[in-house]
Amino acid sequence: MAWLEYLLPLIFLFPLAATAVIVVALRNLHDARVSSPFDAHRLREPGQSLRDRLDRAFASLFLNGALGPIITLVPMVYGMGRMLFASRQNWLEWGLYGALSTLLVLVFCLRLIRDFQRIRRLKLGLACELAVGQELSRLIRPEAHPYYVFHDVPGGDGTLDHVAVTPHGVFAIETRARTPAVLPSGEERNVVVVESERLRFPGWKERRPLRETRRAARWLATWLEREVGRAVPVQGVLVLPGWRIEDAAASDLLVVSGDGLADQLPLQHPGELDTVTHDAVIRALRQRVARMALNRTSLS
Repeated sequence: MAWLEYLLPLIFLFPLAATAVIVVALRNLHDARVSSPFDAHRLREPGQSLRDRLDRAFASLFLNGALGPIITLVPMVYGMGRMLFASRQNWLEWGLYGALSTLLVLVFCLRLIRDFQRIRRLKLGLACELAVGQELSRLIRPEAHPYYVFHDVPGGDGTLDHVAVTPHGVFAIETRARTPAVLPSGEERNVVVVESERLRFPGWKERRPLRETRRAARWLATWLEREVGRAVPVQGVLVLPGWRIEDAAASDLLVVSGDGLADQLPLQHPGELDTVTHDAVIRALRQRVARMALNRTSLS
């Protein structure tokens, strides 16, 4: 029967299918999420959302690197099976199998290139997040300085990289990673000019970092006022690690390079917080971080 010529070659695909199942099973065994042994809530470090995205990017790289060769071999293996069972050879059909395999190779090569670029970009962002978190950790001196720092706080449409609570106000701190331009001589151009609505980098301009930092500060102020029951002074801080800042014209924001951030924040005074408001803000933020971590744990 003619249909057997197309059905019997599927036998040769069983080893490839079994290997693919093993690859997917190995991927599902990997889970980098860690929960606290005290309350079972997710532990969050500086740049936790970037860590999660980086973990997913590595998983995608693993799947594309492992499944890619298996899937690209499927048309060729099936075609070889057809050659064994077919009553006559159809070279147009064999050419179609070869073209399909070539197309699949190109698709997975592009996916691997995409994963590589994504991982490199996320690792740069994570390095900047960790640098800022390390700098902010110098603020935490409970006996001498009533500061409190939260990392990776769930916000309205996304995540606030850091929130610092001080006696002189609350700071919504956003970190943005940008690679400095390199001159033909090998010298880095790492000077950024801050205007009221945009950042002028060497060779390009951006408005989005300032806009997102303002949005984060507005959301935090509105949310804290609703939770605490009174207006809370909030200032946005945009950190550009590795860049030299010139002409900081964004008066409502603090734009810094990140170096010495722990020394610069105490000099800012968006408003005074009394002890009751200070403690209420910390309590509200702790509850929100714990609640969102519990939701993520239940969803996973």
